[in-house]
Amino acid sequence: MEGASLSPVALFMQAGIVGKFVMLLLAAASLWGLGVIIEVSVLSRRLRSAVHAAHAGHDNSLLAPVMAEAARAARIDVPGESVGERRTRIVETAGRAARKLLVATEAGLPNLAIISAVAPFVGLFGTVWGIMTSFAGIAESQDTSLAVVAPGIAEALAATAIGLAAAIPAAIGFNRLGGALARLGEELADHVEEHAVSIVARGPEKAAEPHKRATVAEAA
Repeated sequence: MEGASLSPVALFMQAGIVGKFVMLLLAAASLWGLGVIIEVSVLSRRLRSAVHAAHAGHDNSLLAPVMAEAARAARIDVPGESVGERRTRIVETAGRAARKLLVATEAGLPNLAIISAVAPFVGLFGTVWGIMTSFAGIAESQDTSLAVVAPGIAEALAATAIGLAAAIPAAIGFNRLGGALARLGEELADHVEEHAVSIVARGPEKAAEPHKRATVAEAA
């Protein structure tokens, strides 16, 4: 087999209809996984920068919904509520908004898990199909020479290689980004906790400014 026939384009052109479909499917999955990795990386970097800016005392529009929920909870007046209970209520309210923000950031991670889990099996299907093609060629020509079995074997190995090329980056991206987002979630939770403490420390009157405090009945 000539060296040129080992190029991806040549291997694709030599494959049968099923082999080509498998290769195209795996190539699309590989591009999809790469796009998800880039998207989640950019979103997580933006959220991390927003959290660090908030820790430094700078306003950030990305965390505005979280801060707004904390302020809304602080304006609710619950009769007989202790300082600790008020702080817990503010943390829980702002924490729900923070979790929504984090979920939106990591929305693509399940897709990476799917690609890393399914792509090898799709490649294995292409491998099995290529070997079956080789055996069919042997049976048809009654010849076991390399020229007869080479196209099917090449198709099988190409499907395996493309399946691994799609699965390996997706698995690495899922684990690395998942770990980074877990740490980011902890940082975001710490910021929500610190913000709630600062609101409670200012007192209910200052926490309610510039808006008038709401009662429990008004909040409902």
